[in-house]
Amino acid sequence: MFKLTGTAEERLKVATQFKDALMALPEQIDVLQSMEAAVNENPDEQWDVVLTAVVPTMADVEVYAKHPAHVAAAALLAGHKELRGCVDYEF
Repeated sequence: MFKLTGTAEERLKVATQFKDALMALPEQIDVLQSMEAAVNENPDEQWDVVLTAVVPTMADVEVYAKHPAHVAAAALLAGHKELRGCVDYEF
């Protein structure tokens, strides 16, 4: 999850661009089995965007994280990211 800085309009713009970039990643990153990303629609909540990425193994988390397409998507948050919450787990 990400909490962004700026006005509501600025946060929405950045969150939407980030979500769109994330949703394109499964076609670009072999280890990425699926991606869900959404922009918060409830103004009473503090987080702006959430994502769930599914990879086969914990080792693939690093492959995904270092892939140039993921790095480019993450760069969209430069200067806009206030907080990041992350949970990596196996099921």
